[in-house]
Amino acid sequence: MSAQKKRNFQIEAFKHRVVVDPKYAEKTWTILEHAIREIYNHNASGLSFEELYRNAYNMVLHKFGEKLYSGLVRTMTYHLMEISKSIEAAQGELFLEELNRKWAEHNKALQMIRDILMYMDRTFIPSTHKTPVHELGLNLWRDVVIHSSKTQSRLLDTLLELVLRERNGDVINRGLMRNIIKMLMDLGSYVYQEDFEKHFLEVSADFYRCESQEFIESCDCGNYLKKAERRLNEEMERVSHYLDAKSEAKITSVVEKEMIESHMNRLVHMESSGLVNMLVDDKYEDLGRMYNLFRRVQNGLVIVRDVMTAYIRDTGKHLVTDPERLRDPVDFVQRLLDMKDKYDKIISLAFNNDKTFQNALNSSFEYFINLNARSPEFISLFVDDKLRKGLRGVSEEDVEVVLDKVMMLFRYLQEKDVFEKYYKQHLAKRLLSGKTVSDDAERSLIVKLKTECGYQFTSKLEGMFTDMKTSQDTMHGFYTAVGPQLGDSPTLTVQVLTTGSWPTQPSVTCNLPAEIMWVCEKFKSYYLGTHTGRRLSWQTNMGTADLKTTFGKGQKHELNVSTYQMCVLMLFNNADQLTYKEIEQATDIPATELKRCLQSLACVKGKNVLRKEPMSKDIVEDDTFFFNDKFTSKFFKVKIGTVVAQRESEPENLETRQRVEEDRKPQIEAAIVRIMKSRRVLDHNNIVAEVTKQLQARFLPNPVVIKKRIESLIEREFLERDKTDRKLYRYLA
Repeated sequence: MSAQKKRNFQIEAFKHRVVVDPKYAEKTWTILEHAIREIYNHNASGLSFEELYRNAYNMVLHKFGEKLYSGLVRTMTYHLMEISKSIEAAQGELFLEELNRKWAEHNKALQMIRDILMYMDRTFIPSTHKTPVHELGLNLWRDVVIHSSKTQSRLLDTLLELVLRERNGDVINRGLMRNIIKMLMDLGSYVYQEDFEKHFLEVSADFYRCESQEFIESCDCGNYLKKAERRLNEEMERVSHYLDAKSEAKITSVVEKEMIESHMNRLVHMESSGLVNMLVDDKYEDLGRMYNLFRRVQNGLVIVRDVMTAYIRDTGKHLVTDPERLRDPVDFVQRLLDMKDKYDKIISLAFNNDKTFQNALNSSFEYFINLNARSPEFISLFVDDKLRKGLRGVSEEDVEVVLDKVMMLFRYLQEKDVFEKYYKQHLAKRLLSGKTVSDDAERSLIVKLKTECGYQFTSKLEGMFTDMKTSQDTMHGFYTAVGPQLGDSPTLTVQVLTTGSWPTQPSVTCNLPAEIMWVCEKFKSYYLGTHTGRRLSWQTNMGTADLKTTFGKGQKHELNVSTYQMCVLMLFNNADQLTYKEIEQATDIPATELKRCLQSLACVKGKNVLRKEPMSKDIVEDDTFFFNDKFTSKFFKVKIGTVVAQRESEPENLETRQRVEEDRKPQIEAAIVRIMKSRRVLDHNNIVAEVTKQLQARFLPNPVVIKKRIESLIEREFLERDKTDRKLYRYLA
């Protein structure tokens, strides 16, 4: 079977040219133009959109797109000019309503026209880079209607007048405003900005400039801030109702500049109502409003923070240097704590817990607490007062709160080693007198100090507690071993203190009564027999005694007294009257201690177990003392305290300072050696900086003292000066 032959097909042109009616384009455009007119005249219901679409399609297909496009522009322009005249003719408040109505009609007409000319929109316009139908309609509306000489300025004035009326409290048609503003935005962001927003912001700036000046002259700070806050909220609300969302940042910036930034300094320093008055009167709401408004402007919070810091520093400085306040250390510290609580609350409630304000508060407290050299002593006295009696009956949670507050003040101290010195002395007295409210509270504070400053800071304090526990075991062993030999002799309780752990006390001699001395010697023999290589020295100035006493008419009392008071009172077992000189000679108690002791026994009302002649509050060497047979008390047990100063006297304070300075020398030297051992060679300024950095957790070393310690180390050949550069030091291994 033979293969079929392949056939080739060819398409040939028409033999006769198709002739298009020369008047086709004109006729078709006339139909379309009539349709556009009918659409604008609201007679679109009788039109066949399918037929119109086909006519527009054919015009573009037959290369009459240009005629169609230019005809569209011409026709739309004509109709828009007619619309413009109608809008211009509208009077008063009808102007915006007419504009809004015509804009809505134009948009509706534009939609229909675009549907008819869809094919031109998709093919002819992209290929010729002309403006699409919808955009063309918007541009023509902008140029013919909005930018007409009579409408443009009138529209702007009307809109600005409505805004002004609303600011003055009138009710306006917000829906109409929203539609007009949206029209400007639909015409392009540039139209909205140039035709309205730019002028709106300028007018607003003038309005708020005048209003703020009026307010600042007539209002106090709190009321002014309320008005500023209200205006700011009104503008944000206005934006949300009928302006472009992007305008919010711009208009709020205008309000902030004119109502806040321009008057910041005057507001903050306003007499009788400014920031300082708000702080004094705890006006949390006003302070919070000031914080929220000032944070919106550049450097606003810096001004608030600086004024607050200056006021706190000034108040704190007055508090810590006022001689009246320094008379009562406990009240002094309580005032500091109250002040800190006050400003912590302000920062929490009004300043949104702003870290920069918290840091400013901390630096202020650190500044003025360290202006008073006695702050470490006073804080320790405050702790002493609280742990002796102030926290009795208080819950554990409240105890922790107080201790945490104390630690907060402790952190501000630059001379933490001075606090340690006083704290050790006060803790020793509490432990030895058994006057501590709670061992748990004592240990809790030591744990906090240990966390803050490290083991070295608290090791001796912990050693004091260890000694107290060991002493209990020692006394139990003593009475078990020696008890039967003691018979009816006085009961003795001894606390054996390790010299290194406890505050150094001068070894004061005192002639104990014979019956007491005998028991003491028994204990000494027992203790040294059970412990080798130890030495005991009696600290009689730190002891207490309970004396059974019989007064006139057989009235019996048990007196709780110090060891010194016991020595004095037991002299009256063998005498009815004694002179000051006789008592001093018999007891060998130092004069200052003896005078305090006699003062508490003879001059304190209700505790005067001795009488003094002549009667006076002070003790002098010519005084004579008598046993007071007529002493009475409603209590069987009577505690007779020693008249002591709550705080150290100036000479005592000076002595403590000198001891602290001596203790610092080896610490500074140790730091210098540590640094030089690792660095080998270092110049003077860097050594001072490094030593200060290492020791600032305990105290701030004086550069002069550091220089002296370097000289001492050079003399002892730990360091040497460089031969060429005298400011350079070398470490000698």
